[in-house]
Amino acid sequence: MGPTRKRDLTAATVVATIIGYVLVLGLYRWFPPITIVTGLSLLLFGAAEAGWAFYIRSKVNDGKIGSGPGRLHPLAVARSVTIAKASAWVGALALGWWLAVLAYLLPRRDVMRVAGEDTAGAVVAAISALALAIAALWLQHCCKSPPDAPEDPDGVPE
Repeated sequence: MGPTRKRDLTAATVVATIIGYVLVLGLYRWFPPITIVTGLSLLLFGAAEAGWAFYIRSKVNDGKIGSGPGRLHPLAVARSVTIAKASAWVGALALGWWLAVLAYLLPRRDVMRVAGEDTAGAVVAAISALALAIAALWLQHCCKSPPDAPEDPDGVPE
């Protein structure tokens, strides 16, 4: 399993934005109000993943991966990579959706009162989705194994 490529996430965001815009055009009138709280769950998950990334990074840098007290089990790191990959995709697709909603709302703020009211919530949701994707990529990066120590010409690690 390789690292999640940023270009793949960008392509998914663009496709989600296009499809989302078409959906918003036809379905916006049935949307519930979009409040500031709407997208904050994405931000909470992003913050949790960023915190976990810093924790894993400190354990990896200290060489405390393995079994035993005070060590981080390798399976926990592998599961973290899986969560990071999934979260990066969720963040990218959610960002595409919220960009589509914003593309619909921004030009209509002056003519539709509800569009003006929903814009702030959509902005917060888009920023939260971006934060989740960035935190997921950071978590994925922090789960990398440290480089091996270079060997001395005598065959003894330095």
